[in-house]
Amino acid sequence: MSKSDFLIPGYQLPGTLVQNLADQNPWWEGRPLPSVPSYRRWPFNKLLARLQRPLAPILVVRGPRQVGKTTLQLQLLEQLLSEGVNPKRILRVQFDDLPTLRHADVQGEPILRIAEWFQTVVLGDTFNGAAQKNQPVFLFLDEVQNLSSWATQLKFLVDTHPGGLRVLVTGSSALRIKLGDDSLAGRLQGFEVGPLRLAEIAQLRGLGRLTPVQDENSWDQWTQPDFWHQVRSTGVQQALVRDAAYSAFSERGAYPFCHVHADLAWAEVSDQLKQTVINRVIQFDLRLGEKGRKRDRHLLEEVFRLACRYVGQSPNPATLAREAEFSLKIKTGPQRIRHYLDFLDAALLIRAIQPLEARIRKRQGYSKLCLCDHALRAAWLQEIIPLAPDALEQSPHLYDLAGHIAESCAGYYLASLSGLDLAHWPERTGEPEVDFIMIIGDKRIPVEIKYRRVVDPLRDTLGLRVFIEKAVNNAPFGLLITRDDATTVPDPRIICVPLRSLLLVR
Repeated sequence: MSKSDFLIPGYQLPGTLVQNLADQNPWWEGRPLPSVPSYRRWPFNKLLARLQRPLAPILVVRGPRQVGKTTLQLQLLEQLLSEGVNPKRILRVQFDDLPTLRHADVQGEPILRIAEWFQTVVLGDTFNGAAQKNQPVFLFLDEVQNLSSWATQLKFLVDTHPGGLRVLVTGSSALRIKLGDDSLAGRLQGFEVGPLRLAEIAQLRGLGRLTPVQDENSWDQWTQPDFWHQVRSTGVQQALVRDAAYSAFSERGAYPFCHVHADLAWAEVSDQLKQTVINRVIQFDLRLGEKGRKRDRHLLEEVFRLACRYVGQSPNPATLAREAEFSLKIKTGPQRIRHYLDFLDAALLIRAIQPLEARIRKRQGYSKLCLCDHALRAAWLQEIIPLAPDALEQSPHLYDLAGHIAESCAGYYLASLSGLDLAHWPERTGEPEVDFIMIIGDKRIPVEIKYRRVVDPLRDTLGLRVFIEKAVNNAPFGLLITRDDATTVPDPRIICVPLRSLLLVR
């Protein structure tokens, strides 16, 4: 089959779009796929199983830019082809690489128009016809959030062709992906893929094998003290590899590029992170607002800089507005700052963890800012803060800042686990702050991060103890996330877990 065969009268897409689709799907013509890494990230087996035995017709994978979502798609596609799936049953469309979608013939409903063309020109059958032959079509859509009506179009496709389509959607915008949830209720299963997990860093760097404590989403175990004692002991049992991986994480963060190219100087890695992650999001993904209004790029950059400065903290947006005004010599306000923080949260560069609102009507406190990866902070601010205890001991003046970054790491990691509800408890009259609250069913598990060499068993656990002792909170125990394995406290209701072991839970 040649490219000219794709141009069939009556079913023509714009010629340049057909050319781009043919280039994105070389297997139609028997050409090889783009080269993909042999290393596979943690969702690979789960996604493959769901494509082969779907629980829902649409899989949604969201995550920040450059964490490997496109690579996952190509690896899954490669696996399906290796298992004998007919190449003409696979369609992949990378939407952020298709400027020809602006053509009037496809602009309104590009997914539907491309699907119609694909059935006639490539598949040679309808999706329903393929389903009746037990040969469903695999549809891979990359960066779909940039299409305004993607959810409605996919709903139409899967409802009109039940059993004929298995769809994998990826996107780097939580906000826009979430906008599709209502339309696709009951039709999708979601996965969140963040930067590398500690076990992945160990494998990618050739440091050895790390076995996470848990693989599946069994949240009931998280409400049992024995589970967290197991987390602690499992970390100690794997300390040699765990600590090596954590040192690599401390030095380079958790973006795949940073570890694939571990031999590169930090200056080169830093520049790549700024160009492919931060600048890409700020200058392209977030510049265009509602109804085509452009957002202020300089203010977006400044708000991200402030998020890096206040990482692991809950700053008042009014304070951030004053700092932005001073830095940029402009007038702005807290409401606009909140909106821009929301945009960064939607792009998954940060997580703005909300205060717990379970029993209060009016918000008391501000969002806690957790950064996607501390390597982005190091690249943007040109300020390296070590997390590995040995490296940190050489720079004791950085203890406090390292503590904030450790809090950010724990918060983003927990918030990225699909199905776990996370909040924080701001300081209130008579009640001290608690860094995070994990909400699992009717249980509330308080989490406090004390990333220091010496932990005071009374002062540093006050927030946990006050929260646990209030019966209305229904908190069976609390977690104290520490820097070192040896740290313990005498209160049996408080379980100490080092941060590097917490990152091994999954």
